[in-house]
Amino acid sequence: MTSGSTFPRRFTKIDPLSLPDHFYLTADDECYFLGEYTARKGYSFSDTNQLILNLKKTMDRRGKMDWPYKAAAIRKAARAFQVALNVSARTSFTFVPVPPSRAKSDPLYDDRLVQMLRGIWPGQQVDVRELINQTASTEASHDSQSRPTPAELISRYVLDGELLTPQPRAIAIIDDVLTTGSHFVAARTVLRHVLPDAQIVGLFVARRVPETMDFQDLEIP
Repeated sequence: MTSGSTFPRRFTKIDPLSLPDHFYLTADDECYFLGEYTARKGYSFSDTNQLILNLKKTMDRRGKMDWPYKAAAIRKAARAFQVALNVSARTSFTFVPVPPSRAKSDPLYDDRLVQMLRGIWPGQQVDVRELINQTASTEASHDSQSRPTPAELISRYVLDGELLTPQPRAIAIIDDVLTTGSHFVAARTVLRHVLPDAQIVGLFVARRVPETMDFQDLEIP
């Protein structure tokens, strides 16, 4: 069964009830999401699952039959952000994408978040800065048996100091899925070290929710 067919038009804030699902976040972290993604449920479970799985298609799928779905998902995510963000966000925030698992020198480097951000307000000036890069390629977190801790991620991150001018006053860290919160916390920590007075929030296409079971799928002996 699907969990819904309409993608949310507003951001929802991580609150005390949902905070335990993302155990690296603290009560002081300000994070918002649009949809809810359920792992291991596949494309057909919900609109959000379909969107996230298409967004995360790896770059080695380029040229194959399913590749156009990735580009379509990037456009859909951009449109969802455009609908959900208020008009002042375009000029008041610096948008910083969480770096992907592949280094920029890697042929499988995936700039889907940068493409998404550039597509939110096409043709208009938007402050998108890749302030944080990853120094070496690693296995994607969603493909790994163990997810990295914030400390492990921080050890791989490097700040691009040349992009700090002019200094941002409000930063929105962008990622596709909020899972444990480790990537947000790592990025926030790196940025806070050099921008201690900046407002920092997290914006996500979706948050991962605990796996659910439809009552109709429950087998009763």
